Amino acid sequence: MRNGEKGFTLIELLVVMAIIATLMTLVAPRFFGQTERAKVVVLEHNRNAIRTAIAAWRHDYLSGPERLDELVDKGYLFEIPLDPVSNSRDSWEVKRDEDQQIIDVTAPSLHEDDDDDR
Repeated sequence: MRNGEKGFTLIELLVVMAIIATLMTLVAPRFFGQTERAKVVVLEHNRNAIRTAIAAWRHDYLSGPERLDELVDKGYLFEIPLDPVSNSRDSWEVKRDEDQQIIDVTAPSLHEDDDDDR
């Protein structure tokens, strides 16, 4: 600064912008990778919420529901949880027993090797 003027010179501003740009190149790739991981974590949480509701239904009725909507109708869930990876509530795949009652749920967007971690 010269002659008592307040403010920053153009060079000072360019140096700060260069430092910020350098830091962003280090931080941005990690940030975008974490958003995908966060979606998978939310998906697993939502799947476990459905599994808990199915277990409570089985405890109360000694059988499984025939549709996931029944869990909402009877108050076991407020709504069918969202699959954040596919961004859909209808993408849940149900596993049924021999009486066609739901015993488990999976999400097609979740890797099958992570499916047995109850």
